[in-house]
Amino acid sequence: MVEKDEMNVLEGETCAFCNKKTLTLSEVERDIPFFGKVFIFSMDCNNCNYHKADVEAVDKHPPSKQAIEVDSEEDMKIRVIKSSKATIKFGRLGGIEPGSSSNGYVTNIEGLLNRMKKQAENIRDEADDKSDRKKAKNVVKKLTRIMWGQEKLKITMEDPEGNSAIISDKTVKL
Repeated sequence: MVEKDEMNVLEGETCAFCNKKTLTLSEVERDIPFFGKVFIFSMDCNNCNYHKADVEAVDKHPPSKQAIEVDSEEDMKIRVIKSSKATIKFGRLGGIEPGSSSNGYVTNIEGLLNRMKKQAENIRDEADDKSDRKKAKNVVKKLTRIMWGQEKLKITMEDPEGNSAIISDKTVKL
């Protein structure tokens, strides 16, 4: 499990987007078993709702590419560290790409799948094209079956800076 350390917080900073002094910066150092110490950073603006978060390993890690086959409900508990530079692919269902709005976080497999499911639900509920809505509906169903351990899914994660990892004996380095 992740140890809880003291969080450093700076409030009242100027937000680069709305120019108000409503930005809160926070940083915490955590020791994650089988990975090492990481810094978790975040910026949150109470005025314009800007949010940015990232994870950075204290020790340098080489670029990484890993995969895991998720095949049970128990796999939902597997710890995942994802930096903003990481690319995650969920088989043929889709993925999470790095970019200026990408965030880093510490979660588990279930958290990753729920993020993907939320995106698909938004498309299912808001897309203009009937075909897109149907595809999204099928993705939501498939992700639900995967989370219940009724279907398998291969998840691949690649990080050019090595600040990401899937912490499990089932993880295969590529």
